[in-house]
Amino acid sequence: MSLEKEPEVQRALDQLTTLLQDNEVVQRYQNVKARIDQNTAVHTLEEAIKQAQKEAVHFAHYGKPEAEKQALKRADELTKQLEEHPLVIAYRESLSEANDLLQHLTGLIQKEINDAIEDETKHD
Repeated sequence: MSLEKEPEVQRALDQLTTLLQDNEVVQRYQNVKARIDQNTAVHTLEEAIKQAQKEAVHFAHYGKPEAEKQALKRADELTKQLEEHPLVIAYRESLSEANDLLQHLTGLIQKEINDAIEDETKHD
C-alpha cells in the first residue's frame, strides 16, 4: 500500500470506529459491562470465589484433604451462583453478540483486502 493512501485508511478506520461505537449491539454490551463493573454483589461473589480457591490451595499445601475438598465445594457453589446471576448472564450474551458482530466485520474486511490484493496482482 502506498503512503499517500494512509490518511484515507485512517479516515476509514475512524469512520468504522464511530459506526461501531454507535451500533446497538456494542452499546448494549458497554451498558451491561458498566453495570457489572458497578455491581457489588457480583464483585463480592468474585472475591468469595477467589478466597475459597486460595483456601483450597492452602489446605492442599498443608495436607488437609477434607478441608481442601470443602473449600473447593464452596468455590464451585459460589461459581454457580455467579454464573446464574442475571447480570452475568446478560453480560455473556451481550459479549457474545458483540464478538459475533466484530468477527463478521473482520471477515468482511479481510475479504475486501484479499479481493483488492487479487485485483492488484492481476493488473501487474
